[in-house]
Amino acid sequence: MNQKERMLANLPYKAWMDGLYEERMENKKRIFRYNHLPPENEAEQTALIKEILGKSGEKVKVEAPFHCDYGYNIEVGENFYANYNLIILDVGKVRIGDNAQIAPNVAIYTAGHPLHPVSRNSGYEYGIDITIGDNVWIGGNSCILPGVTIGNNVVIGAGSIVLSDIPDNMLAAGNPCRVIREITESDRDFYFRDRRFDVEDY
Repeated sequence: MNQKERMLANLPYKAWMDGLYEERMENKKRIFRYNHLPPENEAEQTALIKEILGKSGEKVKVEAPFHCDYGYNIEVGENFYANYNLIILDVGKVRIGDNAQIAPNVAIYTAGHPLHPVSRNSGYEYGIDITIGDNVWIGGNSCILPGVTIGNNVVIGAGSIVLSDIPDNMLAAGNPCRVIREITESDRDFYFRDRRFDVEDY
């Protein structure tokens, strides 16, 4: 098993061997082009982000700047939207479902290093897959850490550090991120806290 195969298997690996450095460099070139496209070139933006990502739905919008390691380890569903400064360290797989909304300055990190300094200084690192379900909203300045699964219909509050799995239909927030309460049908009539919709088409 070479180092790339080890990386993709979520095993300790060395990131400069077996073509991994070269793959990251090629992706950095694509990312540089993406982040420097004129904002009115929306068709070119869409084509290039689909080239960068491993898999995506038909409708995908990622505001520049955006950064990732490889790109091919990221899969997003239909109607994907990410605001400014999304960072995805996609050493492991990142799978995101349909209708995702990602606020500014969100970080999704599959990558990590051993805790002990001797092991860490050996050069080995790891990536552990992250899964995010359908209809998820991740608030600004949140950080999703290796191995986490976030369920369907979840809202992650701004500034959260997500260390552990979050079940379906939950509002969760904090550092560390914890479930606050379930999101229920009674929430449908409100657009912000106790403020009711004043329109009928929501």
